[in-house]
Amino acid sequence: MSGSELATEVREILDTDSETFAARVEAEIEELKRELHEGTFDNAQGVVGFEYEFYAVDDSGALARVPRRLLEYVGFEKELGLHNAEMSTSPQPLSGYGLRAQEAEVQARLSAAQEVATTEGLRLVSDGIWTQPPVGETAGSYLADSIEEDGIRLATNMSDAVRYHAMANTDFSADMALDAPGVELDARTVMPESLITSIQPHYQVPQASELPTYFRYALRIAGPLLALGVNSPFFPPDLYTDEPARVIEESPDSGRIHVFESVLNPDDDPKVRFPRDFDTIEEAVDRVAADTTVVPELQSEGGRFDDRFAHYRHKHGSYWRWVRPVIEGSSRKSANARIEFRPIASQPTVRDSIAFLAAFAGLMESLRRLEHPVYDQSWETARENFYAAAEDGLDAEMEWVTADGEVTTNTETLYAELFEFARSGLERSGVSPEEANRYLRPLRERVDRCVTPASWKRTRVRERFDAGEPFTEALWGMQAEYLDEQEGTLIEGTFAEWL
Repeated sequence: MSGSELATEVREILDTDSETFAARVEAEIEELKRELHEGTFDNAQGVVGFEYEFYAVDDSGALARVPRRLLEYVGFEKELGLHNAEMSTSPQPLSGYGLRAQEAEVQARLSAAQEVATTEGLRLVSDGIWTQPPVGETAGSYLADSIEEDGIRLATNMSDAVRYHAMANTDFSADMALDAPGVELDARTVMPESLITSIQPHYQVPQASELPTYFRYALRIAGPLLALGVNSPFFPPDLYTDEPARVIEESPDSGRIHVFESVLNPDDDPKVRFPRDFDTIEEAVDRVAADTTVVPELQSEGGRFDDRFAHYRHKHGSYWRWVRPVIEGSSRKSANARIEFRPIASQPTVRDSIAFLAAFAGLMESLRRLEHPVYDQSWETARENFYAAAEDGLDAEMEWVTADGEVTTNTETLYAELFEFARSGLERSGVSPEEANRYLRPLRERVDRCVTPASWKRTRVRERFDAGEPFTEALWGMQAEYLDEQEGTLIEGTFAEWL
């Protein structure tokens, strides 16, 4: 799409009448609630799915733009930046067969994509954040580069997703600045979000009316799971304003939390945040409907079942919570209510990534069924756990409620119980004990060794810097080690093999 064509489409969206859009949302949610009451979004059992984001590098390890034809050829989807690629798995029942199918699908598609990428001199990387910009560019210039076409600001290195470009041409854009500890960048577009990549386990609840209960448990395990998955302690070195020694020691283990919450949060209306509990499925619908619409857009009729709620779904697309409810379905038969778990960065290997899907799904199955008392943990404590985990990973002090109702801050006790309940939930869903242990082992190893991908990165940068390497060389040297280790383990290995 040419710049002028893209600008024209952006302008058309910006001309949308917001009152007409809001009226259509209100009409749709009433119909959506009727369908929920009739059981349309109920299913026979728990179902799992997965989203997996990558970025591309060239032979030198520098960030690289991915040809759009390559993504189409390998069945990946374009993401925000021209360097991004994303895959979404086919939903599967939560069972031994279903989890094996999830893992095999990721492995098969990623392996095929890597073969095609190699012919282009590229490689897809599974990592929480990129630190080395394209050759001949700085991270700041790459992320902030934009043009004006007929008065419309277009980010040069962003995909042609019209909605993202439209956001940069609203009042919302005034607050689109990256603000993380020691890092500042005013890009005036959403491009800084493309620094980070993630995995997103999905759990589809059997009964839509029970979504609030599952959701409450999901918020209570968000901090402990995030602490296991931290993988974004460093930004590209040219973005830092702090001294290197301070960056190495004090940067948060999950910088991606700061990226989302600064770039996509207007000062007076935070949209990316730790969500609150809700008591009914109708309340979940109302929360999405009441959320600020960044770019209203009138939707045309399509062939999906949930196109009857197309304007509601459009609003949901900018309902950026770290854990969020989803109510949708391309057909009446596939209509579902699910939880998207969004805090986890992309992991060093596929097996590590699938481990989070298995752990999350297993916990969703067992905590609700056994009525675990962590359900009664205060929302404020769950939120404090989450942000402590984002800051310090496994070193964070988090409060947990044991199955006996005892409050503890002992990390060993917390994770021993977490893994036991995850295993129990998997086994009850038809996963064999041997398979359940295999899925969870990569995460158990992190706790046993007190190492996360973020702490692995920090240790290597610190060692290089203390040995006399300049900060930029130390950071990129660590990144080269990460790529070397991943090359032999991405498809079938685990992060534990790096240790």
